Amino acid sequence: MDSTRRGMMTAAGAAAAVAAMAPKAFAKWEASERYPDPSVQVLDPAFNKYRLLLSSVEQLYTGARWSEGPVYMGDWRCVLWSDIPNNRILRWDEETGRTSVYRKPSNNANGNTRDRQGRLVTCEHDARRITRTEYDGGITVLADKFDGKPLNSPNDIVVKSDDTIWFSDPPFGILGNYEGHVATPEQAGTYVFRLDSKSGQLSPVTAGDYRPNGLAFSPDESKLYIINASATPREILVYDVTDGGAKLTNKRVFITAEPGGTPDGFRLDVDGNLWCGWGMGNAQQDGVKVFDPSGKPIAFIALPERSANLCFGGPKRNRLFMAASHSLYSLYVNTQGVKGG
Repeated sequence: MDSTRRGMMTAAGAAAAVAAMAPKAFAKWEASERYPDPSVQVLDPAFNKYRLLLSSVEQLYTGARWSEGPVYMGDWRCVLWSDIPNNRILRWDEETGRTSVYRKPSNNANGNTRDRQGRLVTCEHDARRITRTEYDGGITVLADKFDGKPLNSPNDIVVKSDDTIWFSDPPFGILGNYEGHVATPEQAGTYVFRLDSKSGQLSPVTAGDYRPNGLAFSPDESKLYIINASATPREILVYDVTDGGAKLTNKRVFITAEPGGTPDGFRLDVDGNLWCGWGMGNAQQDGVKVFDPSGKPIAFIALPERSANLCFGGPKRNRLFMAASHSLYSLYVNTQGVKGG
């Protein structure tokens, strides 16, 4: 064997060895060829009732720079989600499987949801505001200031059944020029706000002593779960919703993430289980983690990249859509998401 060929084989062997040692997160997506999908990991037998054995994780799209804020639009049969650094909202159509640009520029949109009249409600980093997209496509500014000062950078958002809009306002979009623009925070704290969509009154419902991120109501709306992004490790807090749905009380830690776990956006199913975007600390924790109403982890959906946020959708609200770094994934499950999530 000549030295050139031997060198080529040695190089090929070395490359194969490096590939074998490479973290799974750097591998290209490969759909499971068998049922049940090994990516869906049962951590507790209680999850078995929610798992469909003949369902597997599907990659619907890849090519985003940082995927966030998915929302299912039932009348359009599509998912909208934010690609924050690319300053656009993308649209994946359920009937055709095609992805297109829904809005560009989007003011570095992050969280999205629908109000109870079916209109898109969006957090915009760059414009530092909450907007509503009207039926005719016009955009209405719902909130951009509190106490006469600009909001920080609205992050995640939910709409309660009484039409009030609740959103988190950490400074992440104004800390750099990648997901918004550099600016000095002018608010006294980093709040979760409650917006009365009828009167326009904006009120902080948290003390502003931490950086809130993802948030979601329990099925009966008696509790609000909020990510504490300033804690190390991160926490999911829970509050009681009191005073006719206008205030939050009894703040407590619901979940403390283990080292390497980074919860972000989440939604609840009708049984009160939390389905949380997870990962970033290490590749083995990239995906979605599911917790029962007591905070016990019952399942993990492994993805090749971190999931930042998710939503339930499909005609029966039984399809989980996961916005994960560069991509959008889905998985059919044997439960339904809470309405309004």
